[in-house]
Amino acid sequence: MSLQTTVVFTDLFGSTRVFEALGNVKATQAVTQITTWITKIVELHGGRVVKTLGDGVLSLFDNNRAAIDAVVALQRHHKKNMMLMPLGSRLPIRIGVASGAVEIVDGDCYGDAVNVAARLSDLSGPQQIWVNGAALAGALEEDSIRFRQLGPIHIRGRAEPCTVFQVDWQEDVASDFLTMHAELDPSFETGKKDILGGEIELSMLDTRKLFRSFELPIHIGRVRQAEFCVVDPRVSRTHARVDWRKGSVILVDLSSYGCWVRFSGGGADLLLRRDECVLHGRGEIALGSSFADLSAPIVSFSVS
Repeated sequence: MSLQTTVVFTDLFGSTRVFEALGNVKATQAVTQITTWITKIVELHGGRVVKTLGDGVLSLFDNNRAAIDAVVALQRHHKKNMMLMPLGSRLPIRIGVASGAVEIVDGDCYGDAVNVAARLSDLSGPQQIWVNGAALAGALEEDSIRFRQLGPIHIRGRAEPCTVFQVDWQEDVASDFLTMHAELDPSFETGKKDILGGEIELSMLDTRKLFRSFELPIHIGRVRQAEFCVVDPRVSRTHARVDWRKGSVILVDLSSYGCWVRFSGGGADLLLRRDECVLHGRGEIALGSSFADLSAPIVSFSVS
């Protein structure tokens, strides 16, 4: 059976760390408790849980507005729940949402929207909600809910990039582009941070450089003129560009052999060939060769 629906994929971020810290029995109890709670919230908002996948939950909604309301409620309530937990046992949620056609077969669902929702969940960071453009049709922005475009992102298995938005759901966000709690970070007062709130640190071996949003774009490449120079025959003269676009840090591949991006916390490696993606959190970029090549030149990144 084929139908148009909104797919929501939730994933618990950092479960590997929690299993190491608590042990299998306690960690399994914690994961099960949260996924059971997620199921109840989904059903309360009119959604249907298709299946649980370890620390992930796949669900379907009849319309976008119900799906967005549900994922915002999930993040807001779970944030309060985590405040009561010890630091070592906290499991933030990351969520991907996509609207489109799916096929229902024997109670399971398949299709492009399912793949996109799962991939967006993998690419997003803890406590984030990433959605494709189609999932926002009919959804409403409110004073404390904003839809921020992240730009086109390559989704593995799709020929065309996907236009992705982040749902800014935190009730104490002060503006469209600055995510801060009510108290100002003291470093803003001393001028240590970029007022736009965007910074990326690149590092490789003994080289470490910090670039603020107003200093972007910068280039990664083999030539000395590149702002971040990597001397390796697999690296193109101008291999990649790092842009600041609509409040996000974007990696654009310009090379002959591509870039591989790996985000900390899990998820599949992302291959870019003359394509681009949003950089968030921490991770690594392999230049000209995949991470499977242990000699590949690898640049670490940290975005704040």
